[in-house]
Amino acid sequence: MRGDIKNSLSVAATLLPASRTAAANGTGVDLSNYHAAAVVIDAGASGGTTPSFTFEVQDSDDNAAFAAVAAEFLDGDEPVVTGSNDESVYVIGYHGIKRYLRVAITAATGTSPTLLCSAVVVRGKGRVKP
Repeated sequence: MRGDIKNSLSVAATLLPASRTAAANGTGVDLSNYHAAAVVIDAGASGGTTPSFTFEVQDSDDNAAFAAVAAEFLDGDEPVVTGSNDESVYVIGYHGIKRYLRVAITAATGTSPTLLCSAVVVRGKGRVKP
């Protein structure tokens, strides 16, 4: 029999699914009742001429002043999504100590760039099961 993972995790949207054309900040996700977190970025089809979208994981103590997470607190690389690596899912582990986490698109370049995408924060090892 397989173990149940559904009742051990909590998933919260940070970047809602949309066709992105420019930089965008996700919504902060509260990690206060969890001991583990990961970010899942779902990149769909890109469009335009030589589109490029840079994703960044950001954290904050107060859900207001966000900053880029140092590489030493990430397990995996933040993607730069182009026409050659779109339609992919990227998973990045987080082992920082800040209370809030979000994903931002920090740059969108190319001629008329578009990218269908979304991002969620998966919280685990909860103090109380979700």
